[in-house]
Amino acid sequence: MPGFDELAGRYLASWNERDPARRRVLVDELWTDDAGYADPIVAAEGRDAIDHVMATAQRQFPGMVYRQAGRADGHHGVARLVWELAPAGGPAVIVGLAVMVTERGRLRRVYGFLDPVPVTTTSPGAGS
Repeated sequence: MPGFDELAGRYLASWNERDPARRRVLVDELWTDDAGYADPIVAAEGRDAIDHVMATAQRQFPGMVYRQAGRADGHHGVARLVWELAPAGGPAVIVGLAVMVTERGRLRRVYGFLDPVPVTTTSPGAGS
């Protein structure tokens, strides 16, 4: 079973994957069949909806990348990850916290917290 830090790396890699087919493979490998995602901007049920949220975030934040800000840690199948959204090599424009509920090494639920919460004119959401 993967460690929380490895799982966090795979999670952020899926948010950063720009090729829709490769991103979908990552989503299918990483998330359970009954997965769910929620942040202050969007809620998504199922892998199709989660993949759609990721694609939408990439369109809303072109040229930005998600990166880990410290090690992920957790216990009893629940992990927390601090991440940043930033231009490659630049300072963070959004800092987030992902609370990841896992099941047999895969993501079942992720609850995202954003600072600041981006203003958006369309939904779904801003990111992980």
